[in-house]
Amino acid sequence: QVQLVESGGGLVQAGGSLRLSCTASARTFNNYNMGWFRQAPGKEREVVAGISWDGGARDYADSVKGRFTISRDNAKTTVSLQMNSLKPEDTAIYYCARDKERWGRLGRLEVDFGSWGQGTQVTVSS
Repeated sequence: QVQLVESGGGLVQAGGSLRLSCTASARTFNNYNMGWFRQAPGKEREVVAGISWDGGARDYADSVKGRFTISRDNAKTTVSLQMNSLKPEDTAIYYCARDKERWGRLGRLEVDFGSWGQGTQVTVSS
């Protein structure tokens, strides 16, 4: 069972930046697509970004395109989310997730991912 541990959340003013990181315990990290999801109060969890197992493909929700960048360092078993030009509507708990299958197609649905971190709070003040 892989352990995913997120860090980097916090409180920031609108227009500011934060960088989230997620470190995985499994040495097979580089075999799996990784994703970031978020859940705002009273809303369903939604996909933010995903990156393929080899880093060759990236996918973003329309709401964050051009502002967020997902990256991974397979040697450090870490996936990161650089968030710039933050808006109050970005306020949510952010979750790191690992694909259910090795070397799969990069998906954007919750059901595509089988392991989840505990989440980290991001709060953007106006």
